[in-house]
Amino acid sequence: MMKQILFSLIFLALCMCNSLAQADRNSDLFIEFKKLDSIFFDRGFNKCDMDYLQSRIADDLKFYHDQSGFQDRNAFFENIRKYICNNSERKPIRKVDTNSLEVFPLHNNGVLYGAIQKGIHHFYLRENGKDDLWTSTAKFTNVWILNNKTWTLSEVLSYDHQDPIFEAPKSSIENLLKENNVPALGIGIIENGELTKVEVYGTLDQHKTAPYNTIFKVASLTKPIVALTALKLIDKGLLSLDEPLYRYWIDPEIKNDKRYKKLTPTIVLTHQTGFPNWRYLTDSNTLTFQFDPGTKYQYSGEGFEYLRKAIENKLGKSIEELAKEFLFDPLEMSDTRFWWDAQMDENRYAQNFDEKGEKLETIKYYEANAAGNLLTTVEDYGKFLAYVINGAELSKDLYQEMIKQQVVLKENNYFGLGWEILTDFSNDEFALLHSGKDPGVSTLAIWFPKSKNGYLIFLNGDNVDSIYEELLTKRLYLGNDLWNRR
Repeated sequence: MMKQILFSLIFLALCMCNSLAQADRNSDLFIEFKKLDSIFFDRGFNKCDMDYLQSRIADDLKFYHDQSGFQDRNAFFENIRKYICNNSERKPIRKVDTNSLEVFPLHNNGVLYGAIQKGIHHFYLRENGKDDLWTSTAKFTNVWILNNKTWTLSEVLSYDHQDPIFEAPKSSIENLLKENNVPALGIGIIENGELTKVEVYGTLDQHKTAPYNTIFKVASLTKPIVALTALKLIDKGLLSLDEPLYRYWIDPEIKNDKRYKKLTPTIVLTHQTGFPNWRYLTDSNTLTFQFDPGTKYQYSGEGFEYLRKAIENKLGKSIEELAKEFLFDPLEMSDTRFWWDAQMDENRYAQNFDEKGEKLETIKYYEANAAGNLLTTVEDYGKFLAYVINGAELSKDLYQEMIKQQVVLKENNYFGLGWEILTDFSNDEFALLHSGKDPGVSTLAIWFPKSKNGYLIFLNGDNVDSIYEELLTKRLYLGNDLWNRR
């Protein structure tokens, strides 16, 4: 048994290796495997065609499951008959997330002899007269061997099984989205410092099912990414909290107002710059100080852009390069970007819709903005949020400075370094949070340092109040406390 476990771990490591040449999604091999996966599991798992399964599974099958253990061919078929195919009126159903599929060909001296297939699949309970009930989601890695032009399944890993967040059927959540003209909802749950659940509901565009790895625009949830990047620079001694930014950047529109000398990273991260949110929203359409920096709070995207330009000028690196170095690469946030670069997969983008459910024009940005427009997935941002909850590898003193009540907004409401702070929750909790709002975008990230719990909500529509109320008051950790503060 230990040998089998060891083999499983080695095999998994090999399958995750990025050095394998992945088959292009338009290649004949990828298309063949997409079709093969559909036929194999629909006939074998969903319709219980045992003769078909027998012909497509290797005699020495090795099946590794993170919950039910190791199975050889005989045990595999015994479990299929006992648990999958024993009741035609109430049985498990498997559906693959086709957007998650990856195929890596295996060659020997230039001859194709097999392939590694990876992806995500969802399991449902199907009962006569009822909607399919979503029961779990898992990742899988399969090894297929090509024998006499026929693909046979040789090795299987099924792992990272997650229960759905909500006990209610998936259809009830999707009905809620339809009722409010919001096509897609993404949810990420952090429990005790770990990202334990990622779920996506609805559609990308009112038609195409939103996949597990849907890419959302998250608006001002860009700011916590930039804030932590700045704190990483501070922790490395490349920047300091109270360093004057005018040494590296002075906006031409305020060059005659010497108050620019008061601007520091702390002033920016606590939203005390004195700037408006955006200069284009003012009557003069120019950047001006509306009060002395450091004297009070006023939310400002201009402030974050000011910090970005100062950092980039000081270090000679773009904010994209710095975020990639300190966050995106270490956390494997491969689907996160500041703008629509060449790697952006538009086929997974959640289009944006107004209150009436009418599609908004997709505006593509081609340069970074430190205050908004980040493109990411629930899983990627969930990794980031879990990282923050666990201290983000910052020094203890700097972490405490981040969650410190730097500025009073109102009773039980403060601002720290990059995060709003709410106190007086149940269970003696306090929370740090940030939201994002753009036309057709509504997002929320919140975390509780005491319990190390947190969650994300991504929505691609404007009519979101009823959805937030349902999620917060009935389903999410201390969400009722949060909803009652609105």
